[in-house]
Amino acid sequence: MTPLTRPATRTAQPSAPRAPVTTPPQTPIGRIPVQDVKPLVDGGARPAKAVVGETFTISATVFREGHDAVNATVVLTRPDGSTQHLPMDCINPGLNLWIAEVTPDAVGDWTYRVEGWGDPFGTWEHDATIKVAAGVDVELMLTEGALLLERAAAQPGRSGEGRLLLDEAVSRLRDSRLEPAVRLHGGVHPDVHAEMDRLPMREYVSPTADFPLLVERERALYGAWYEIFPRSEGCYYDEGAGGWISGTLRTATKRLPAIAAMGFDVVYLTPIHPIGTTARKGPNNTLDAGPRDPGSPYAIGSPDGGHDAIHPDLGTFDDFDFFVAEAGRHGLEVAMDIALQASPDHPWVQSHPELFTHRADGTIAYAENPPKKYQDIYPLNFDNDPEKAYAEVRRVMQVWIDHGVKIFRVDNPHTKPVEFWQWLIADVAKDHPDVIWLAEAFTKPAMMHTLGKVGFQQSYTYYAWRNQPWDLREYVEELAGEAAAYMRPSFWPTTHDILTPYMQFGGPAAWKVRAALAATLVPTYGIYTGYELMEHVARPGAEEQIDNEKYQFKDRRWMDYEEGGPRSGQTLAPYLTRLNEIRRAHPALHWLRNITFHTVADENLLCFSKHRVLPSGEVDTIIVVANLDPHSTRSSIVSLNMPALGMDWGDSFTAHDEISGADWQWGERNYVRLGPEWEPVHIIHVRRG
Repeated sequence: MTPLTRPATRTAQPSAPRAPVTTPPQTPIGRIPVQDVKPLVDGGARPAKAVVGETFTISATVFREGHDAVNATVVLTRPDGSTQHLPMDCINPGLNLWIAEVTPDAVGDWTYRVEGWGDPFGTWEHDATIKVAAGVDVELMLTEGALLLERAAAQPGRSGEGRLLLDEAVSRLRDSRLEPAVRLHGGVHPDVHAEMDRLPMREYVSPTADFPLLVERERALYGAWYEIFPRSEGCYYDEGAGGWISGTLRTATKRLPAIAAMGFDVVYLTPIHPIGTTARKGPNNTLDAGPRDPGSPYAIGSPDGGHDAIHPDLGTFDDFDFFVAEAGRHGLEVAMDIALQASPDHPWVQSHPELFTHRADGTIAYAENPPKKYQDIYPLNFDNDPEKAYAEVRRVMQVWIDHGVKIFRVDNPHTKPVEFWQWLIADVAKDHPDVIWLAEAFTKPAMMHTLGKVGFQQSYTYYAWRNQPWDLREYVEELAGEAAAYMRPSFWPTTHDILTPYMQFGGPAAWKVRAALAATLVPTYGIYTGYELMEHVARPGAEEQIDNEKYQFKDRRWMDYEEGGPRSGQTLAPYLTRLNEIRRAHPALHWLRNITFHTVADENLLCFSKHRVLPSGEVDTIIVVANLDPHSTRSSIVSLNMPALGMDWGDSFTAHDEISGADWQWGERNYVRLGPEWEPVHIIHVRRG
């Protein structure tokens, strides 16, 4: 037996001399401290986001020593270099939180800063009001007010009318024939206040740094998406050929009028590129594809081409251009699916081997997410030769941009380097700032948030799995809070890969409520084609549809479901159409950050509102009440936060149900009854007067 040994005893050595400790230089605090500015993304290192016409709040903590008055201003710098000063309001006196509502009106790169400043007029008014009323230093306070307003009248930029108004106030303050209270009133008159607000006296102005603000077009925040597999639109089974005949881009074009008629804004195409044959997947993700099985469109690449080519069965670039033009003619934008991965037959395997990971035995690593294996797909490697990888992807993107595509749904962006996306999105934006990127990233929150921060305008979410009212409320409050400055959620009840148990077993009420909530909780939502048909049968052991369209053709025979067809009435198309009509009619539903949740006694019910004041001064308010139990009709009391609706607690209003057309008189507390035997959701337009 080998004896145990101890480590040798070490002789203590003198410590090496330490370098002197130095503290990093501190940013000057400013004469008037301005702290906790929001929204800031990564401390201002990345731009906060908004869209044209979207109102959001800029806030900061602004204070000073002693009791003198302080004030604050937001300074916006537009893309053309012009500036705009917006006054801020202190919403909690004593706690120093100042806010301003900002509504950018142009696309481009903006900046904003907050300026804290001493307010001598506010200081004088506060002190004079107290002292004159108490009979203390009366003449002194009135004289100081006169001197202050004389200085204000002489300020550069003061209008002649403003100078005259302030001169009259000075005369009143100095008129010893009048009672002190009357003289003081002349100096603090509402008209004087208004003039001082127009051009305030600002002392010790202390600005923050200029923080970036990216303002984008409205579709980056608001839109209704409809997903299709182009090969299924117009496909049919040919008995003579003994197999399916693919639909084409031309036959898919015939579906566009119906998509537009339902009120959708974006038609999203799953990949349209050539599909490899090596390790091709068969029906329901099996490994035994037959000679007529089309394979997964995500296994991109064959001898017919790669990401810059169109599957020969679908047509040519002329056909694609026709599809894009027809979509535009019907008011639809086209979104393309970008899946940066390759089949073993992709031309890149030979021409760009550096794009892939080669294993020790010389083979190329296929995609895996143990225990799942994707033998038909090679992931891209962006680290072997980043310069070539970046350039090749950028070239591919330009091909589709040149053919009229301005929206890209990116498949699994979380499996590629974040710095790559930051570079690609920024590089495309140099010449095409109207391009929008949607991240299909069902992954860890840190990655999802970071993808938004580096440029993705929109993101898929966990909405499909949030089926309890408390869970949805918590999740949406997170998305509509600080995260809204950089990450815009897109809600999808189902996708071609997701069919949750709630949708499998919830019946028509589940399909209605999930569509209605997706369409109203957030500004952007989408449905996967076939949602109208409530296709709810899952593949055993998986949360996805059986006979998944991802692996085979699906002849939907849309005409069978049109009015008068043999299966008419078995479709939610009219319901989806109504949802999109409501969305378009109510601007309050176009924003994310304007949501308020209300109290419902029954824990199965959810109530929220969206309130918006339009530039015209009109007010648009929507209240949604939904029963998330798809199996039971439930009654409860809804308690509304009336001030959040722009009303006083004792007010009442006409509640117009946009789904049923019914009207009720509502106030703070209201009875509701919702469920599968009638309708599971109220979408209420608040009508006053």
